[in-house]
Amino acid sequence: MSFISDVSKKEFPLEEKVPATAVRRPILDLIKAEHPDFDDSCHLALSELNAYRERYISESLEQEVGQLDDLEKRVVKAMADRKLVSDNPADEDVQPLTLGQRVADKVADFGGSWTFIISFVAFLVVWICINAFVFLNKGFDPYPFILLNLILSCVAALQAPVIMMSQNRQEEKDRQRAQNDYMVNLKSELEIRLLHEKIDHLILHQEKTLIEIQKVQIDMMNDILARMDKKTEQH
Repeated sequence: MSFISDVSKKEFPLEEKVPATAVRRPILDLIKAEHPDFDDSCHLALSELNAYRERYISESLEQEVGQLDDLEKRVVKAMADRKLVSDNPADEDVQPLTLGQRVADKVADFGGSWTFIISFVAFLVVWICINAFVFLNKGFDPYPFILLNLILSCVAALQAPVIMMSQNRQEEKDRQRAQNDYMVNLKSELEIRLLHEKIDHLILHQEKTLIEIQKVQIDMMNDILARMDKKTEQH
């Protein structure tokens, strides 16, 4: 069993048939804007109705937030294609890192560890003890340890930008995660809106079915009462 849609003039299975009276007014207005002849006596397929629902959500979103940006367009397209919108941020780790990135990560990991702190404190203590107590401030770096201060300054000057390089790359990954979270949340909101539309359609369809069933039952009851009245009159 099949029917011809009054929108696309294509043939669809009968179970996808949706009467125009079951379509919500905003969606119906959108359909009539393209098909002026579409009235309450017409029908369309459920897949066509879902396409118009997605268009309505997209246009409503554009009116609410203004011109859709690239992320929101990706979300709307993903909804139409039934695809996921979020990428796994960990996929970036699969790509080969450059030598500078690897060095920056190693320096950042080591510079932010207790191993570095303990090792550096031990180095400072040994340096000071050798010059102060072994060489009695007559060695290669007597008090106030000018050479040690120079070394510390050089380490700080080189370590800081290397750590910042690693942090910048981590911040880029965090921004990507934030974009993915935004797109997932946006798609969830749109899917919920679309789900409400579908539930409203099902409720309306069920209400009409129940009303028809009740009408049939009332007709049956009226027939039974009529027969009982006839039998009563005969007796």
